[in-house]
Amino acid sequence: MNYFKWLFLCVLVIALSSCNGQVDKMNGVSFVAARDTINQHHINPVVKVNANFAAIMPFGFIKELSNPEIVHNTDRQLFGETRAGAKQYIEELRKANIKVMIKPQIWVWRGEFTGLIEMKTEENWKLLEASYTRFILEYAELAQEINAEVLCIGTELENFVKNRPEFWNRLITKIKTMYKGKLTYASNWDEFKRTPFWEQLDYIGVDAYFPVSDKQTPTFSDAMEGWQKHKPEIKALSKKYNRPILFTEYGYRSVDFSGKEPWVSSRSMTVVNLEAQVNTTKALYETFWHEDWFAGGFIWKWFHDYENVGGTENPMFTPQNKPVEAVIKAYYKIEK
Repeated sequence: MNYFKWLFLCVLVIALSSCNGQVDKMNGVSFVAARDTINQHHINPVVKVNANFAAIMPFGFIKELSNPEIVHNTDRQLFGETRAGAKQYIEELRKANIKVMIKPQIWVWRGEFTGLIEMKTEENWKLLEASYTRFILEYAELAQEINAEVLCIGTELENFVKNRPEFWNRLITKIKTMYKGKLTYASNWDEFKRTPFWEQLDYIGVDAYFPVSDKQTPTFSDAMEGWQKHKPEIKALSKKYNRPILFTEYGYRSVDFSGKEPWVSSRSMTVVNLEAQVNTTKALYETFWHEDWFAGGFIWKWFHDYENVGGTENPMFTPQNKPVEAVIKAYYKIEK
């Protein structure tokens, strides 16, 4: 009798797990680096939104698109942008059982798009390769030290990848000698189909700013329809490489036309539209979060100072203190 009872419970657990597509997802937030250390007061809102993962984002800086030197881990950066800061953030997140993806990123002066980084000489390409290797291995070492669940080896670097594919193959090999966890790369939404090294990584990473609607206030149905163009291509790539898709970034601003060009961060867009943000976000969850080939994602972006960010007058990406936060919390809920 006990055997059959045990068997029934096992079958029930499996059935419930298969029905709830969110159980094994990375329900993540992109945790923005701050000037100071953080504590559990700053982590509590992450727990309350039902997140189980956070992306920690140390930064390196380049003066211009053709400059090969990446400056990183210096005392001139915000604390959260450095190795020590990343480690301190992770230690606090771990106290709340939040898992982590370390996602080192590059900032080009004046905010120019990193996908356009391109050297003009072979000498500078080699200097960039050496500089980037130092940058990323710094955080591969940290990832191994603190047993990070995932390491992202780059973010939106299409021209660098396209021009120097052999470098990236060698770099991935070096990273694997240092770090034994899971690897991904954060390709831009219009880059991921051309990224050449997915077979060497564990997740196909996509910064998922796909256009889904041209309407001022897209409805949930509008946004769902907009995904029908993109979803088959995303699923096909997952099948081709036998790798799950991970949205290394995703999210929408709380502005008019939020689904038209979701990557735009211009501060000239100031007309707040909370409904547009809710509808586009909900459609993304309904399109992907129940798929077994989809690993989850990291909402862009989440600030540590919860009480003083976001809000119903804020036109930027953060979901904090906006109606969309309740949508995230609902979809991130993990059934106990």
